[in-house]
Amino acid sequence: MIEFLFNESLGALDLGAPSRKPTSIDCEQWEAARELFRSADGLMKIGVWECTPGRFSADRQAASETCHLISGRITLHGSDGQSRDLAAGDMLVLPRGWRGEWTLHETTRKLYVLHADGGA
Repeated sequence: MIEFLFNESLGALDLGAPSRKPTSIDCEQWEAARELFRSADGLMKIGVWECTPGRFSADRQAASETCHLISGRITLHGSDGQSRDLAAGDMLVLPRGWRGEWTLHETTRKLYVLHADGGA
C-alpha cells in the first residue's frame, strides 16, 4: 500500500528507534529510516532517513540516490576531491558509482529515492 503524505509532515514523521550508523568515521552516529515505497521489482525505494551529526562513508555502487534535504546542514566530499555544502531545501543526485563521505554539521533528515537499474 502507498502512504500518502503531505510535504509538511515529513519533518515530523516517526522513523522508529534509531540505531548506530555502521559507516560512521569519527564519532558514534545514530540513524533511523522509514521506507515509504518499494517497487514490485525492488529496483526503486523511497523513504525518509535521519542521522545525528558526524562523518560517514557512502558508496552508491548498487543504485543512484536522489535526496531532498528536509532539515539539517551537510558537506558532501566526493572521492574525486570535490566538496559541496548543502542545507535544508536543497536537492542532490548521487549517480550510481558515486563514492565519498558525508559530514553532517547538525542532525539531518532527508527524503530519498534509491534507484537500481537492474545491472548491479
